[in-house]
Amino acid sequence: MLHLLGDRARPLALAAERVLPVPPPFVPILPGGGLRRGSVVGLAGPGGTSLAMALLAEVSRSGSWVVAVGLPHLGLAASAEMGLDLERLVLVARPEPSRWAAVAAALLDAFEVVLVQPTHAVRPADARRLEARARDRGAVLVQTGGRADAWPHAPDLSLTVTGAVWAGLSADGHGRLHSRRVTVEVQGRRQAARVRRAELWLPAADGSVALVAPVPADRPVPVVEHALEVG
Repeated sequence: MLHLLGDRARPLALAAERVLPVPPPFVPILPGGGLRRGSVVGLAGPGGTSLAMALLAEVSRSGSWVVAVGLPHLGLAASAEMGLDLERLVLVARPEPSRWAAVAAALLDAFEVVLVQPTHAVRPADARRLEARARDRGAVLVQTGGRADAWPHAPDLSLTVTGAVWAGLSADGHGRLHSRRVTVEVQGRRQAARVRRAELWLPAADGSVALVAPVPADRPVPVVEHALEVG
């Protein structure tokens, strides 16, 4: 079934484009201005799921397919506000742990972006096999949330939320939270070795993602303690 869907989902011109598009706020901080096919991307820090949905929105709007594995409580309404095309999103909510690696490998054959949230420690042999499958198929394997020690290898590219502040409450604590200002730090291998940072609204007041300002690489970024965390 997955292979049949993959035949419909994966464009024929796979090898022609080596970078998948991202929303404009992410372009200045990603090497090449997009997600490199065949790479592994790790998302960490508070709001990792929101970061994933915002990052992958342009991929879906451009006509590519995204599959999310192990995110049974993914907020579809919030994802749509982030710009994700829900008609290009497939959910595999709770794969059996014993079959998790096999399911992820089959999905990498069928889809251009596979978003995974492991709930168990992935065996090194399985991780290497999935990373090799992503390279061979020109897919992007995105890891988010779950256990901190779930993945045994460092990804090609890491996006980490290092600080966040919610806006909307008055000084006396009344009001409604409507936007979150986050600092995202990007670092990886090769051309991504230099740390890049930006401040984003994630989400902005209208539910979308927006750039606040780039952050100089040499400026220290304080870690903000969170009294409230939402996706």
